[in-house]
Amino acid sequence: MPGPLDGITVVDLTRALAGPHATMMMADLGARVIKVESPDGGDDTRGWGPPFVGDADERQSTYFLSCNRNKESITVDLKSDDGAETLRRLIRNADVLVENFRPGALDRLGFRPEAVEELNPRTVILSISGFGHDGPEGGRAGYDQIAQGESGLMSLTGSGPDDPQRVGVPIGDLLAGMYGAYGVLAALLEREHTGRGQVVRTSLLASLVGVHAFQGTRWTVAGETGAAQGNHHPSIAPYGLFRCADGAVQIAVGSEGLWSRFAAFAGLDPEDQAFASNAARVGNHARLVAAIEAHFAAHKAEDLLTAMKAAGIPAGKVRTIDEVYAWDQTRSQGLAVGVEHPTLGPIELPGPPLRFFDHAGVETTKRDHEAPPLLGQHRASVMQWLGQTVTV
Repeated sequence: MPGPLDGITVVDLTRALAGPHATMMMADLGARVIKVESPDGGDDTRGWGPPFVGDADERQSTYFLSCNRNKESITVDLKSDDGAETLRRLIRNADVLVENFRPGALDRLGFRPEAVEELNPRTVILSISGFGHDGPEGGRAGYDQIAQGESGLMSLTGSGPDDPQRVGVPIGDLLAGMYGAYGVLAALLEREHTGRGQVVRTSLLASLVGVHAFQGTRWTVAGETGAAQGNHHPSIAPYGLFRCADGAVQIAVGSEGLWSRFAAFAGLDPEDQAFASNAARVGNHARLVAAIEAHFAAHKAEDLLTAMKAAGIPAGKVRTIDEVYAWDQTRSQGLAVGVEHPTLGPIELPGPPLRFFDHAGVETTKRDHEAPPLLGQHRASVMQWLGQTVTV
């Protein structure tokens, strides 16, 4: 199936991760995404590694491969007259323009929103920045590591309050891309009524504050400042990672009914006043963890997981990345896809997280995916489409 965004054309001026992740999401949904790269090396992530794969003279960054599937690549010097003309033609033929330059950079190239509107009033512009496009720090460069700290996320992540940790993937970049794609889809839907595009803006800061969830209202409403406390939930207990005889298991007891079931399983008295309610269990967390781990100490992880599954208690293991991609459940959800790369041959990539079905239950998800492009791989075909002569 072509995908729900079939017929939508996206001009992708982005590099690194937030913007490319947003445009890859649109490409996964069937949009035509034309990635515009600098002739001088292209997207920065083409050089981010190791690991690199392939022959030395054609080596590919696995970082770049992670966020650029289903795209076409052309090389354009946007500071040149020819490059500016190419971008003007792209905008006239596109539905969406995506950029993640520092605020003001695209304006200086002559492509302010008003200029884009003049070229094509139906264009939806997605603009992703580090800390927002205005405000006292709107011009700051945006890097995920910095944004994770500035947004408060690192203060909530780690073994304790004195051990702030970044999330193991660039979560600010990824979330900004996701929010950006979500905003574009909303703007395209509104365009069906108004006939006009608009500017959608988000930032790494906005995306990370946007997922504060209960930690946000914990402060804004209750006046409590959350802090990192390792692998246990601050408001639900027992909910976290618990040691056992040969490792650890995770459990999630999210209701009083589950607590009664789990308490019987773990040899605990569900009527013990120290554990009789979720609030009491959170207040006596250290004692609760000690009691659970004392019971688990005599049991192996697989045995515990099997027994808890039989008892209807939500539980799981901590898998390594290689285990995740070998897991039949991951495979069953289409979360690994095979593509044919121009120089690497057959490779496997993480797959799109969305699936689509008709009302009869027949899957209509886009199945055929294209490998991330070589630098400038589609220059000739895109220029021909634009009616331009290809220059060396």
